[in-house]
Amino acid sequence: MSLRYVAWRFAPGDDLRRALERSLAGEAYSAGWVSAAVGSLSEARLRFAGCSESSLLTGALELVSLSGTLAPDGLHLHAGVADARGRMSGGHLDYGCTVRTTMEVVCALCIGDLAFRRQHDPHTGYRELVVGLRP
Repeated sequence: MSLRYVAWRFAPGDDLRRALERSLAGEAYSAGWVSAAVGSLSEARLRFAGCSESSLLTGALELVSLSGTLAPDGLHLHAGVADARGRMSGGHLDYGCTVRTTMEVVCALCIGDLAFRRQHDPHTGYRELVVGLRP
């Protein structure tokens, strides 16, 4: 298995999830994960645990953590953000997270035997990760 690291800086006004998806679309990989991310948001749309809809947080927000698995057919991302008073919120990262000043994201991409894909799971109702080997 071979790993390749890629890094991007996203600009003010970018939708974090869409920008990451666009950047990954140009990469050849079979599995991946977020290695590091730092930056700020003016809006964060997060789906909290047990909720079916996402919530919108606004104001000066620092991205404290971003983690997730990257499959060529879909991403699963969770984020933690802190507001100007240091209060934390975290959950599933949805579309609508707007970069405020900068966003720097580093991802590890696997080129080799390991393969991630997404498949509907009738127990959860979501497209869940399936870990396998490339044919």
